[in-house]
Amino acid sequence: MTPASKTAVVTGASSGFGAAAARALHREGFRLILGARRLDRLREVATPLGAEARQLDVTDPASVADFCASIAHVNLLVNNAGGAFGLDRIEDAVEQRWEDMFELNVMGVLRMTRGLLAKLIASGDGHLINIGSTAGRETYAGGGGYTASKHALRALTQTLRAELLGQPVRITEIAPGLAETEFSRVRFGGDVERAAAVYRGVEALSAEDVAECIAWAATRPPHVNIDEIVVRPRDQASSTQLYRRPVP
Repeated sequence: MTPASKTAVVTGASSGFGAAAARALHREGFRLILGARRLDRLREVATPLGAEARQLDVTDPASVADFCASIAHVNLLVNNAGGAFGLDRIEDAVEQRWEDMFELNVMGVLRMTRGLLAKLIASGDGHLINIGSTAGRETYAGGGGYTASKHALRALTQTLRAELLGQPVRITEIAPGLAETEFSRVRFGGDVERAAAVYRGVEALSAEDVAECIAWAATRPPHVNIDEIVVRPRDQASSTQLYRRPVP
């Protein structure tokens, strides 16, 4: 089965990794069904690609159920919707932020996977790609809630790999390091200056860099499972080790 005959569903596709993944998969010939909360921005991504744009909030079980029920056939699910909220130390943790991160980063992936898994299996050549993070392999001060959620996502992904052994479904995690998207602006509640400081002096990954990893994993032969791709910028050794160039 060639990509031209396959259907890909991408969540969180209105910006960042999701939008870039949609464009990369379109170039590979996939038919696209894109989901996101911001339908106006989603349509801006979908229209040039001839993709379907559908409203989707992965933190809302009813929204997920309606979205998944509307899809007749799917070969590839990219669980991309996710994010971080705040940079609180554990002693100052805001429980609602932790709950919001787990709802988005873990429960949202669970809901989408559960909702489309039977259809991925029925396709005879299914593939599930979860967008994780290097934060699912490391911890750092102030990142307890986010790293906990991404560690949980990694465990969920690996469990699926075991549970689906023998089924015609591949399971992949893409784990990016520092990437310059809306991520930090969302984390800091729209504080543009604080978000910009995260990337100052560093040549970070772009959304397109991560999308190329997604498209490459998705276009391997059906018998080849890319378990995980960890991708960082050259200027990053770990979450706390960055090379920053002097900025005039």
